[in-house]
Amino acid sequence: MDGNIVLETPRLTLRPFRPEDLEPLWECLSDPETVRFEPYRPMTRREAEAALDERLRGPEMLAVERREDGQLLGNVCLARREFDARELGFLLHRRYWGRGYAREACEALVRRAFDEGAHRIYAECDPRNAASWRLLERLGFRREAHLRGNLYFWRDENGAPLWKDTYVYGKLRTDEANRP
Repeated sequence: MDGNIVLETPRLTLRPFRPEDLEPLWECLSDPETVRFEPYRPMTRREAEAALDERLRGPEMLAVERREDGQLLGNVCLARREFDARELGFLLHRRYWGRGYAREACEALVRRAFDEGAHRIYAECDPRNAASWRLLERLGFRREAHLRGNLYFWRDENGAPLWKDTYVYGKLRTDEANRP
């Protein structure tokens, strides 16, 4: 997807990040519950500054902004992968959970990716993150795999990996075309 992309939905604007997004992004990335299933710990302000810098340089992460008041809610990502595939990701601050914002943002992003020629979109999530995998299922993604003990982000006090499972969800352009 183009780094200058802006998508509008009835309630949201998906847009490139801007330097002035630092405070709300830090608020999101520093909240322990919001980042509970992410591959990083709650971020310090300095870490959030580095995360924003990455978002400013790369075209794959888009800010999710509420249209009515310009409030930054979090971000969505659609990363290019091999074989005309894209990897979908989303993270909204927990204060905005349960309002349909993630679904609205992801629907727009998925539709745009398929319109631009993507063959397949996939997403990975922790099986314990029921809100994420339920959202993917509502979006028409199919659970394609349950990878057991396939990765770790942290180690225990003795340095041993804390292995975790991953669900892999996928959706093909033909799935989207046949959706009611």
